[in-house]
Amino acid sequence: MLKNTSRTFFIPINKLKGQLQDAVASAYLCMRAIDEIEDHPELPESYKVEKLMQVHEAFLSDQPIERIEQLLTKEQQLLPEVTYRMAEWASLCPESARTAVFRHTAKMSKQMAEWVAVDWKIETEADLDGYTYSVAGMVGEMLSDIWYWYDGTITDRNKAVAFGRGLQAVNILRNRQEDMERGVNFFPVGWDMQQMVQYTLRNLSVADEYVRELKEGQPRTFCKIPLTLAHATVKLIKSGGNKLTRDTVLRLVNSIT
Repeated sequence: MLKNTSRTFFIPINKLKGQLQDAVASAYLCMRAIDEIEDHPELPESYKVEKLMQVHEAFLSDQPIERIEQLLTKEQQLLPEVTYRMAEWASLCPESARTAVFRHTAKMSKQMAEWVAVDWKIETEADLDGYTYSVAGMVGEMLSDIWYWYDGTITDRNKAVAFGRGLQAVNILRNRQEDMERGVNFFPVGWDMQQMVQYTLRNLSVADEYVRELKEGQPRTFCKIPLTLAHATVKLIKSGGNKLTRDTVLRLVNSIT
């Protein structure tokens, strides 16, 4: 399922070991599951808001996995497989890491519902910061919690947010045409590609600091892979391209690992 849903994160997650891999894979798939609700091209917005809020409440309940299973398994006709199997991804998470993973997934689900409710209205850079935090900066915070759970690593949480935010900004650049075709504009009013590129590079620069400050080990290697791919994608976009080739991705990954 990781391979089917993420060209970028399948590689670094696949290189993690043991319970750390379980925790990060569980977190990624749970968040991917709710992202698929938010981004679904056919579901009515009222359904998305209701379902995302129900997921939020389920993850904060006394029996989150059971509640999620009851909530989503009956929705197989409407939702993609990664979403209706969310209870499986949640159960994969080691019990000692569940508090952090479930709390952040609940928070993200609620904030995604709020963005759906306002039709992703982004007018200012502050709005863009709010959106990129909700769907990705929060992932940086959660990863920092997982690194602490794994080996006691303490990180700068503002830089962790920039790590997630920068990766999301790259996605916004890369998916610009597709988003516009479905009527969604993540660019603040008056911004062009150059301004969005500058916003992206500012966040990626802070993300570079975040990764440099991680000690050598699995978390650092994990973060270096998507960050390196993000920098390469921005460089490609600036030259008129859009998507890294498979050979380029493999070459960049091999240079890190």
